Amino acid sequence: MLIIKGVPGSPYTRKMLSLLRFRHIPYRYVQQGNSPLPGLPEPKVSLLPVVYLTDQEGECEALVDSTPIIRRLEADYPGRSVIPSDPALRFLDYLIEDYADEWLTKPMFHIRWYYDADADMAATILPYWGEISAPDGEIAVKQKAFRERQESRLYVVGSNDITAPVIEASYRRFLTCFDVLLREAPFVMGDRPGAADFALFGQLTQLAQFDPTAVAMTLENAPRVYAWVSVMEDLSGLESVESDWRLLSADNLAIKKLLNEMGRTYVPVMLANHQAVMAGASEFSTTVEGQPWQQVTFKYQAHCVNWIRQEYGSLEPVSKSRVDELLGNTGCEALLA
Repeated sequence: MLIIKGVPGSPYTRKMLSLLRFRHIPYRYVQQGNSPLPGLPEPKVSLLPVVYLTDQEGECEALVDSTPIIRRLEADYPGRSVIPSDPALRFLDYLIEDYADEWLTKPMFHIRWYYDADADMAATILPYWGEISAPDGEIAVKQKAFRERQESRLYVVGSNDITAPVIEASYRRFLTCFDVLLREAPFVMGDRPGAADFALFGQLTQLAQFDPTAVAMTLENAPRVYAWVSVMEDLSGLESVESDWRLLSADNLAIKKLLNEMGRTYVPVMLANHQAVMAGASEFSTTVEGQPWQQVTFKYQAHCVNWIRQEYGSLEPVSKSRVDELLGNTGCEALLA
């Protein structure tokens, strides 16, 4: 049986748990901080969730990157796929999944640790998830240390007084875009969820339903999105057929609206980071929405750009043409250069 270790406050843990429920994949969930299961290997990088799978030699391996794990599960557990069969739609699903994982995590982390009310909430609750029965005195020490550490790391996602309005405005616009999409169909990928839906859900478990400031933004701008997060929690009873995938069209204004939003924020930051990593720089600067943006480089996100380009490069000419038509003039086409 698949084993997954994580915590409720991890967007990527929630992403994977919801996906496992929808796909009817049997799993054992181990809360981080509880007694570890004996004999499990340590992951190469200390991130959550950790998914334990059996490799080709029959050995247990610890994996932490949700995007390739999802594709691995498609091969290991057939049926109830979250990867669209249409190549062009599959690329779009991959691109939006990356946007959720790599950009929406910025407003999630920024809002949580930039505002006192949100930092109070997170610092108070999150340490309990590691050890629910810990004494008050022990929890108080952890709460103080945890808050100080997280607030000191705001710069990692580019959060500061200059970028704060840019990050928050991007979340509000995303909510509007997503609300328009949900008026067409219950999921980004149509009448059945794709990997992108689970990635968006993971970030929104925190933004839409935990952090007070972000929750207020969500309820003000898109109460439909707040409700969608609850719907996504457990889709084990949803039955899907092949025809439930979204029909991809360059005339779809709702999809275009979301892609335009991605092109305004996510794309310039990803490209500037990629260029800086390739040059061996430790920091990068760019402009987002007319405002200066500066942060430390993130090697993983440079890999993400390379992987997006590989996915695009693997498309047949007809599918590539459909993607080009869809992404044209949205700003997202710059990722494919």
